[in-house]
This record gives sequence, C-alpha cells and structure tokens, in this order.
Amino acid sequence: MVVTGTDAGRRAPGERAHTERIHTERVHTEQGLERKQQLLDAAADLFASNGYATTRIADICARAGVAKGLFYWYFETKESLFAELVRTMRLALRRTQGAAMDPAADPVQRIRQGTEASVVFMAEHRSYFALLDVERTDETIAGVLAEGSAVYADDLRKLVIAAQDQGQLPDGDPQLFVTGVLGAVSSFSHALRTGRVAVDTVELAAFVGDWVERALLGVVTRA
Repeated sequence: MVVTGTDAGRRAPGERAHTERIHTERVHTEQGLERKQQLLDAAADLFASNGYATTRIADICARAGVAKGLFYWYFETKESLFAELVRTMRLALRRTQGAAMDPAADPVQRIRQGTEASVVFMAEHRSYFALLDVERTDETIAGVLAEGSAVYADDLRKLVIAAQDQGQLPDGDPQLFVTGVLGAVSSFSHALRTGRVAVDTVELAAFVGDWVERALLGVVTRA
C-alpha cells in the first residue's frame, strides 16, 4: 500500500517510535564512522611525523579532538588502530588499481594499468608510505604489513598466471614476475618520495608502466 502524506501524518505511536529509532541509530552510526576516521587521520599524521613507537594514544586523541575514553570504543590498542589504518589504505589502493584496469584488456596491459595507478596512489599518500619505510622493522606491526604485501602479491600473481595461460609470458615461477613488478613500483615510488627523482607524478607513472611492460614482454622475446 502506498502511504500518502496524510496517512504518514497519522502513523501509530509504535510505528513513529520505530521510525525515529532507526533514524537515531543511522545518525549515530554516521557520527561514529566520522569519529573513527578522525582518529585514523590523526594517527596517520602523528605516526608520519613522530614515528609509531613514540606516538601515544593520548596524542592521537588530542589531535583528533576526542576524549581518550572514546578511543577504546573503536580500538582496543594502538596496534589495532594501526592495523585498521593499514587495511583501510590497502583497500583504497586495491580499489584504485581495480578502477584503472580495463577488464577487456589483456593481462599484461592490466598489469601496466595497475602499476601506473599504484605509482600515482603512492605519490598521493607519500607520508603514509614513508611511514611504512621507517616502521617496517617494528616487530609489533610487522605482521600487519606482511599481510598487506601478501595481498598485493596475490593479486598480481593471478594476472601473471593469466598472462602465462594466454602465452604472453613464458611458463615458470610466477613469483619471479611478481617480485620484479612490485620491486619496480616500490623502488621508483621510494625514489620519488625521497627526492632522488624529480619528475611529475603522472610522467613517472607512465614511465614505470612502460618499464614494467617492456620488461615482461622482453622476457618472451628472449625466451
């Protein structure tokens, strides 16, 4: 039954209460997500500027402008916040890569498209990736970082195997190709972050994409 404006104004008390409760819960959820993101953003800034180990939960709350007790509503520990930050960035990067890849393109082209998107993404979030450069040896967060690296490698491995199945790449251990592609993206992005190369981000992304594609297809030429 379609509810007209007049009918809506005469809803039963129980129905109105139910509607108001749903609205209140939705608003609280939106506010909660906003607070959580404020904590993540504040932590990312402080980790990048001060380091992970020296940043306290109190510092994060002060930067985010929230009470310390609220921190524990969203995160059990500083380590769990860092893990959430890493997973959030990992998801954002994978979505960026996915959006850049043409489903109709061949696997090597998709690897190139994902490579270029990765370089741009890492440049746009250079403070976060600079943090990972420094904190990668911290044993308390090494597991989370290794988990992220494994996800990226698995995504790329699937494309490499598809390229091998289509005859674009020779048979062999896919990990060799995966290591080469990830190494190129990581090395060139690190060089950009540290100022060892001074070029436009889009220009660098195109260069790395071309580098990776030529390297992969060159293997076929030599095979």
